[in-house]
Amino acid sequence: MTRVAIFIDGDNISASHAARIAEIGRAEGQVEVHRAYGNASNGSGWDDIPGVTLKHAGTGKNAADLLLSIDAIELALTGAVERFILASSDGDFTHLATRLREKGITVLGCGEAKAPARFQAACTRFVELSANAGGALADRIATTHPGPTQLDRNIREVIAQHSQNGKGMRLVDLNIKMRERWDIRVSTYPEGNWRSYFTRRPELFAIDPKGPDAFVRFLPGGFSR
Repeated sequence: MTRVAIFIDGDNISASHAARIAEIGRAEGQVEVHRAYGNASNGSGWDDIPGVTLKHAGTGKNAADLLLSIDAIELALTGAVERFILASSDGDFTHLATRLREKGITVLGCGEAKAPARFQAACTRFVELSANAGGALADRIATTHPGPTQLDRNIREVIAQHSQNGKGMRLVDLNIKMRERWDIRVSTYPEGNWRSYFTRRPELFAIDPKGPDAFVRFLPGGFSR
């Protein structure tokens, strides 16, 4: 499974987005590193989020940005992860995203609509976080670099292994196999169920009308991007 690092600009992104960012990370692969950077004394709330390590950067100007960038490059050089999630709406991370991609690393940016276009374009893909953190379903993936996620590729692998005469596999069986193989529960994602998940990705999957024997298939053309 793809190894993922999540780096959060804790002085720029609210801790109310923590759950959504974690969901994005799980959709991309196995999260090995999950950190937020900022001034630990400013009460941002990141130190209260389970699973997130808050790295205190001090009170200096741009201290969090600098420490995050240094740690990201150091981690990239070790080869320990293949994918980075940079959570920030700060255009100053444009150079970091560019440098990581030059090293062959996939960079998924996360931020609010105010994130500068240059930062969004520097990322392999960019996920816009809803200004209302409670409205996860309002989040949308920008079309800068659309393409299948690691979760989509995992689904394709399972369907390919269990396809019945090219028809795909039953939706109910897919749910079981995804839990057995990848420990993935679609209820933890914004869509809430597999039918909604596939319906929102018509370029990647085709699904039968509702019914106990509904099948789902992947579309090879959607995975060629």
